[in-house]
Amino acid sequence: MTDLATRLNVRQTRLRQWLFDHALPIWWNVGGDRDKGGFFEKLNLDGSPCDVDRRTRVAARQVFSYALADRMGYAGETAAAVDQGLNWLSGPARNPDTGLLYAVLTPNGEVVKGAFDFYDHAFAMLAYASAFRARPAQQGLQDAGVFIRDRIVAGYAHPQRGFEESNPPTLPLKANPHMHMFEACLAWLDAGGDSEWERIAAMIADLCLEKFLHPRTGALREFFDADWNPMPGEAGRVLEPGHQFEWAWLFMRWSRRTGDAKYLRAAQTLMQIAETAGTDPVRGVTFNELWDDFTPKDKNARLWPQTERVKAYVQLSRMLSGPDRDGAIGKAVEAADGLLLYLSTEIPGLYRDRMKADGSFVEEPAPASSLYHIVCAIDELCAIAA
Repeated sequence: MTDLATRLNVRQTRLRQWLFDHALPIWWNVGGDRDKGGFFEKLNLDGSPCDVDRRTRVAARQVFSYALADRMGYAGETAAAVDQGLNWLSGPARNPDTGLLYAVLTPNGEVVKGAFDFYDHAFAMLAYASAFRARPAQQGLQDAGVFIRDRIVAGYAHPQRGFEESNPPTLPLKANPHMHMFEACLAWLDAGGDSEWERIAAMIADLCLEKFLHPRTGALREFFDADWNPMPGEAGRVLEPGHQFEWAWLFMRWSRRTGDAKYLRAAQTLMQIAETAGTDPVRGVTFNELWDDFTPKDKNARLWPQTERVKAYVQLSRMLSGPDRDGAIGKAVEAADGLLLYLSTEIPGLYRDRMKADGSFVEEPAPASSLYHIVCAIDELCAIAA
């Protein structure tokens, strides 16, 4: 076995054991609320739940996480966790008048934030795709995903391309919910969804290429005016290295699907920016924000960009061969080392969320929403061989 293969195997084994032996059990056995339904928003680092208001995206992400864990070969409980998330989405989180979803509820299911949230609906569509892929005989799961999609297309389509944040429209328009809509479309295509998912994916991919990316540098901007121009002032200058990696992961999947190399080229540019300008070689982690001149804006480093760095390099390794492929796998191993820093907690299966610029961590509960990022990254990493 080569040195690279050994290094990769060690990280794969360690992360998979952490996930299967500790994380998936605790986030269901403790993180699933058997009394009120749904999932706790956070777990304290002593292993006790935080019974605070619940974002709908958390239930959706846990459906994704446990459905994917089942495909990964996890032998623990997955069906009950998936059902619990689906029941929250179709029960307390569902607006009976519109069929769409509330964004935030109390633990008892009372509405805290009822306005339409594009981001949350993108994750609901991802959840239904993940569940349907695991349970293709349950036609109702496909119907639920298509219903949300068609309501968004009918009620929130932007007059040029993409989608509004609300109806009537508000600003800024955002790249991030489009990214997760793109992700949901790809998940539905993997699950056997109809051609409308492909049409929307193609539209979002090209909207990103032509409007979200800086025409000179290829960097991803986040916030836009009503005509898809970057917002004036500082808002239009913000770059998030984690999103650079995440869009790159999606673009490479789309490039493989379409055979169009322009998406691979865009992905490689995004990764180069995120790696060279947005990753701290001292701490070995990708940090939160840059300005559009690639100077640091926020050198604190959340957990989730580390997972997106892993996913991007794994996907890049699938697009390359020979020494270039080995180089991408080597970077995936480095990214996995960065991720592992966050997983060192007194109670295994929990994790840190925010690293400070000096390398220390904020002492705070672990957010349930991060499990989605971690499961996906570990699945990607464990699917390759050096």
